[in-house]
Amino acid sequence: MFACGCLIITSAAGSLAGIEGFAGTPLNILSGIFTDVTQGLDNLVSDLREIQRLRARNAELEEALARSQAELVELREIASDAQRLAALLDYTNTFTNQETIVAEVISYDPNALFKTIVINKGSRDGIAPGMPVVTDQGLVGRVIDVTSNAARVLLIIDPSSYVSARLQTTRAQGSVRGQLTGNLEMIMIPLDAEVQEGDIVITSGLGGNFPPDIPIGQVTSKRQFEFELNQVAQI
Repeated sequence: MFACGCLIITSAAGSLAGIEGFAGTPLNILSGIFTDVTQGLDNLVSDLREIQRLRARNAELEEALARSQAELVELREIASDAQRLAALLDYTNTFTNQETIVAEVISYDPNALFKTIVINKGSRDGIAPGMPVVTDQGLVGRVIDVTSNAARVLLIIDPSSYVSARLQTTRAQGSVRGQLTGNLEMIMIPLDAEVQEGDIVITSGLGGNFPPDIPIGQVTSKRQFEFELNQVAQI
């Protein structure tokens, strides 16, 4: 009886182990699945944090790039201003017998009846009506109105503007006037004068309104109609 009891117990123990192993299998599977899910969530959180970090870094880089581009534009503008001032200084040195005053344009209305600009120098700086205004490229206009700290300049492209001029090569005389289109034309050129595209037009000094030899522009074309007494050149 004792042996049978032992055998029964031994047999029962083995049966229980089998049952426990069978019951533990799903638990092990669930545990593995839970571990995989947990690891996946950890990886997802880590990936999200990395994405946020990369986005923040990207925003920092974009901001730094924008600052660098703005600084580059500013440096280019400074270099351009310096180049213009250097060219203007070289040009003003050609007026050895005349005082020159450097000014900046502070206002321009392209839709106004008259083509004018306003500069930031006035009577207290020595500006007076009738003074010619030039850039390093040549003649711009003349002063028509002055206050203590500003002056209005009538541009040579205004239709009411007339400038005594001549061709630099042939020295043929004429008059440069503005047009409604904003262009210039040289009128009253003698019929026998040779006019070619590319000819430089400069002030003649006649009439005393402008000093001589100030560049005005280049001839782009010419026309001469039948029975006209003069030639006309577009500038």
